[in-house]
Order: sequence, then structure tokens, then C-alpha cells
Amino acid sequence: MHGTGWRIGAQPVLLFNPIMIRLKRAYDPPSPADGQRILVERLWPRGMTKQRAGLDLWLKEIAPSPELRKWFAHDPAKWKQFQQRYWKELRDNPAVADLRDKAAHGTVTLIYAAKDEQHNGARALKDFLEKHSRKRAK
Repeated sequence: MHGTGWRIGAQPVLLFNPIMIRLKRAYDPPSPADGQRILVERLWPRGMTKQRAGLDLWLKEIAPSPELRKWFAHDPAKWKQFQQRYWKELRDNPAVADLRDKAAHGTVTLIYAAKDEQHNGARALKDFLEKHSRKRAK
């Protein structure tokens, strides 16, 4: 848990720094509000130069496994099952702790290449981090 705790009356009050995670397509221009820009794809976005991407980090190892990515094929009908399978991969992934630590110290923007803004690995990763961050803060 991040932060400190104290008592007000009989109730303990816990303060913590909520993680701030944003999502952005690789093809959208960088912004100062992005904070740390982290590419969370195994494959480099097509046609994107390193300069134009404006990344702080390329975290390939946190992306869905090649087998899972190929199985999902960005099919919205497979979204729930994809999330479950990807979250299972993330539970054993040491890169999660590094990413969570970066997010606890400032804004992090997860950069992804998919056209579908609602059904992609970065969205599933953000949901995983936020859900598991809340559990740790309680």
C-alpha cells in the first residue's frame, strides 16, 4: 500500500496514491499530459518511427503472448475470454510490478497499435493494473 494511515475517531483512515494510467494509440501525437509513454505491444507499430512515437520505454514482455495475440485476433466476440487468459499471464509476469511502480510515481500512458480502442491488450492491461491496485490498497 502507498501512503500513510491515521485514526479519525475510531475509524482508521488510509491514504494512498491511486495509480494514473492512460491509454493512447501509437499513431496519436505525444502530449506532455501523457507522462511516461510505454509501448505495451510485442510488435512495433507499422510505419511508426521511434522519433514520432516519443516513447520512454518499450515493454514487450508485458504484452500478451504471441499465441494469445494470434488466438484473439482482435475479435470482440472473444474479448471476455481474452481478458481472462491475459490476466492469467499477467499474474506471473514480473514486468507487472515494474509497471505498477512507475504508475504509482506519476502518470503512465500505455501505448498500443490496435484500431479498436475498447478491445485490445493495453485496455486489458490497464483494467488488470487498476483492479489489482485497488485490492492492494484495501
